[in-house]
Amino acid sequence: MDLGLRGKVALVTGGYRGLGRSICWMLAEEGTSVAVNHRHSPDQAGALVEQIRQQFGTPALAVAGDIACEADVARMFDQIEQQLGPVDALVNNAAYCPPAATIDLTLDEFNRALQVNLAGTFLCSREMARRSLAAKRSGKIVNISSQAAFRGSESGKTAYDASKTGIIGFTISLAREMAPHSINVNCVAPGLMYTEMLAPAVDADPERFNRRVPLGRLGKTEEIAGVVVFLCSRRADYMTGATVDVSGGLAMH
Repeated sequence: MDLGLRGKVALVTGGYRGLGRSICWMLAEEGTSVAVNHRHSPDQAGALVEQIRQQFGTPALAVAGDIACEADVARMFDQIEQQLGPVDALVNNAAYCPPAATIDLTLDEFNRALQVNLAGTFLCSREMARRSLAAKRSGKIVNISSQAAFRGSESGKTAYDASKTGIIGFTISLAREMAPHSINVNCVAPGLMYTEMLAPAVDADPERFNRRVPLGRLGKTEEIAGVVVFLCSRRADYMTGATVDVSGGLAMH
């Protein structure tokens, strides 16, 4: 199936590892020029960019910036436009999860989670919307939430979970606002994934995690990335304001 992504430009925030890395890789596989955002990981982002160029022959760019900083977000979009072209698809993937339980969580840590996860999604989406509207361009925005937005976390990640719930409401509201301008805004809510962040806990007791999933195992990042890439494509032109569960059956409705 041709997804119509060849020659398009995508920005993936936090794209250098975990789910973001798989999204970047699969977009490049479809012929998309990919901007890989990172904050403090130039070596990892640069290595991924080089691998993409060698494997697929598509343009790729490592873009440094704190998505919670307005000036950084504007500069990132400027850099991408200058080197790859205007952004056609934005994936708001970057996230921060404070490690402390709520009773030990500081206000600074709580606010940082909201700034990165929720305000960062807002700032990047606003920047893309402004530029797309000014140029009368259509586009796709895909926000990454979590099943924790609906189910909470057994380990008490309240700041993370609250921010991921906010992303779902933001997605619906922005989708309504952007619908007349052919800018589709959707959300993906992954279940448990085997990523760098979760690996130590999973490796210590894998069956504890597998038992929680009706399909009997954690998801692979590429399984979630495939849905994200679909939502970035022309095949999802009639979808907006949707939250898609990719959870191995954790969410059934």
